[in-house]
Order: sequence, then structure tokens, then C-alpha cells
Amino acid sequence: MTNDGPGAEQTGHIPMGEDRWPLVAVAGVLAFVAMLDMNIVNVALADIADGLRVSAATAQWAVLGYQLPVVALLLPVGRWLDGVALRSAVLAATCGFGLCSALAAAAPWMAWLIAARLMQGAFGAVLFVLMPVLALRSVRPELRGRAMSVPATLGPLGAVIGPAVGGMLLDHLGWRSVFLVKIPFCVLALVVVWRAMPRDGGLRAPDRRSVADALLVATGVAIVLLALTLAPDGPAWLLLVLAAVPPLWWWLRGPGGRPVAGALRTAGLFRAHGAVLTLAAGFAAMHYVVALHLQRDNGVSATTTGLTVLAFPLGMGVAGPLGGRLADRYGARPVAVTGAALTATGLLLLLPLGDGWAPLDVAWRLALAGVGLGLNGGPTQALVMGAAPPERVATVGATVQLARSLGFTLGPALATAAWGLTGPHEGVRAALALAAIAACLSVPLLAPPGSRPASVPEKTTDAASAAHD
Repeated sequence: MTNDGPGAEQTGHIPMGEDRWPLVAVAGVLAFVAMLDMNIVNVALADIADGLRVSAATAQWAVLGYQLPVVALLLPVGRWLDGVALRSAVLAATCGFGLCSALAAAAPWMAWLIAARLMQGAFGAVLFVLMPVLALRSVRPELRGRAMSVPATLGPLGAVIGPAVGGMLLDHLGWRSVFLVKIPFCVLALVVVWRAMPRDGGLRAPDRRSVADALLVATGVAIVLLALTLAPDGPAWLLLVLAAVPPLWWWLRGPGGRPVAGALRTAGLFRAHGAVLTLAAGFAAMHYVVALHLQRDNGVSATTTGLTVLAFPLGMGVAGPLGGRLADRYGARPVAVTGAALTATGLLLLLPLGDGWAPLDVAWRLALAGVGLGLNGGPTQALVMGAAPPERVATVGATVQLARSLGFTLGPALATAAWGLTGPHEGVRAALALAAIAACLSVPLLAPPGSRPASVPEKTTDAASAAHD
């Protein structure tokens, strides 16, 4: 138990004028590992079912057991982390995440594996909130764009390459290796944080009110996530979302939800969160449709499909560091808008391809969209986190991660629904059109508002301009 307040020096701020880039690298590594875990286990489900002698439906909980607590606990974790010591939280979450990976790999039966994955998801939720906060507090404000681009680029890269890495591990080392592969990254992060981060106070346990809020939010968000996960099997599952309204409304009107809504209202960040959600949905829908169509409908080999889809993360990886540098020089907002526009353009250019897709024609369009997302990620994160009230930085970090996570889940679900409703011939184009529309929506949401108060100086920081959205 500690008395450290939200704004105390012990919360992990670096000394004035000192930059700690190794900690930014740690934020990127943890972003990569946490997002890698969202997808890497998918390819091992059949082997897990055979190895532990369970049905395919039961084996699916090796994935859902991680995803559900990650998304469901983001908001309560964000509120809790606003008042605890940053270094202690990073060490505890990273250690817990790595330990749960080892427990999952050692699982002798399915109940053990599910329990390990549920615990790992809880630690993963803490990591997702901590990553942008750690990057934000490790550098001076004028270098914020470059710092934010590291986790904002490496995180989606982990999500994209997860299936490929998982497939290679599965072929050579077996299904338990997909859990073990994350442990060396966790150990490296622990060593760097232990040595490079200033010591601070200890962690404090959540109070009863926080636990009650966590249960309400977890119930509502878990219902939403479950509905989106089941929607590809039948659009009627989307009606399940209605059951999430009572607990989320109760939380939003209570003492736990009001500060979260107040922080977003004060900082004027609702539009930016909408942009994060729509861009993530467009990206996820595109990735799902392109890979499925190339392999199933066009008869392209799995290797060629993998190499074609790889154009997207390559473009994103190249443009990510550039986006951070441009944001520090010209401002986060114009770079974020440019990146969103490029991503939307790349997705729109996929629509005229028709049925006879050539992998090369698809690859350069995906590369363009990837460049756009790379330019967008860090600047958008810097824009949002820079505008957050100092005492609510972790809360705002949690809301951004929640928007992105829901977008990643919503995109494939809506794409599948569009594909099914329009039939086999027009389904691909309808699903891609939906992905492109989602990406296009992010551009006006990130663009500067049409009118500004007269009291705001013409030359402002991005945080100041965001506060008047």
C-alpha cells in the first residue's frame, strides 16, 4: 500500500531534459508481445484440441480466454493505474504476463490452460494501458511523436505477423512453443525496466468501488466482444449487444464512469477515439478479406498469400518511425490525417480489382495502406495522450486501447456479415467497400474542427488544438 498520488513524482516521470529511449523500446517490445498473443494462438487451436483431447469449440477458449479479459478490463485498469507507481506496475504486469505464458505452455489439461490464459489476459490489459503511458513519460514533450510511434507501430505488427510466427513454431516445435516464445521478450523488458527506470513507490490494491466498477465494465464489454466474435456464425448474434447496455449504463452514470467520460470531454477526444476505432476496423476487415479471398477463391498458395499480405506490415514498419519524426516537426494532427487518408486510398484502390486478382497488384495497394497506417499510428497516439489531463493519462490510454481493440474485433465481424448478405459473387467487394468506408470515416474525425474559439492562438500545440475539438 502506498500514498503516492496521481501526480506525484514517484509515478515514473523522467527528470527534466532527460530522455530514456530504452524504456520507449520496452514499450514497443511489450506492445509487440501483447498484440502477438492476440493472434499467434489461432493457428495452434487444432493441435491444442488434439493434444489436450478436447473439442475444437473448447480449444477456442485458448484464444477467447486471453481476449475477453484484455478488452473487458481495460477501462477499470486505466482508472486504477492513474494512482499507482509506474515502475512497479510495469514490473508486476510483465512478470505476471511471462509467468502465465509458462503456465499455459505447461498445461496438462484444458481447464489449466484456460485459467492461465484468463490470468494472462488480465496482465495483458495492464500492459496495454501501460505501453503508451511508459512511452509518453520517457521522453520530453517535443519528442513525443517519435516515442509514440514505437509502440503504435510494433503493436499492430505483432498482430499481423502472429499467424505466420505461430505457423512456423507449430511446424517445428509444437503448440506449446507459441506460448513460450514470448518469455524471452518479457525477461528482456524486466531487465531494462529494472535498470533504466527510476525507483518509485509500491502498488496499491484496488478498493471495493474499483472492483465493482471492473465487474460492471467487464460484464458489458465481454458481452459486446462475445457478440462480435459470434457474429460471423450468424448476424443475429449481434442482438446480444443489447444485453451489454444495462451494466455499461449503470457504470457510466456511477462514480467510476463519470471521471472517464469527464476526461474525454475535457480533452475533446471523442472524435479521435472514433478515428482510432474506424481505422482499426477498416484495417482488420481488409486483412481478413484479402487473405481469405486470395487463398480460397483465387487459388493462390498459402506461401504466396502470406508474402502478398506481408506488404502491409512492411509498409507500416517503414513509415512508422517517419511518422513520429514528421509529427515532432510539423505537428501530430496533419501527419495523422495524412496517414489515415493514405490508408483509405489504399483500401479504395482494392475495389476495382474484380475477381482476377494478381498478387502483385494487391501487394502494392496493401503497401500503400500500410504506409498510411504507419504514418498515422504514432501521431494519433501522441495527439490523444498529449491532450489527456495529467491525472488521467492512464485512463485515456485505456480508452484508446479499448477503441482499437473493439475495431480489430468489429472489422472482421462486419466484413463477414457483408460478405454473407451480398452473396458469393459480390461479397468480397461489399466487404472491402465496408473496410474502405470505415477507413475514410477516420479522416474527417481526425481533421481539425471547422471553427476555433477566438481566444486560441494561431500557433498551438497539438494537445491544445485537440482540447478544442
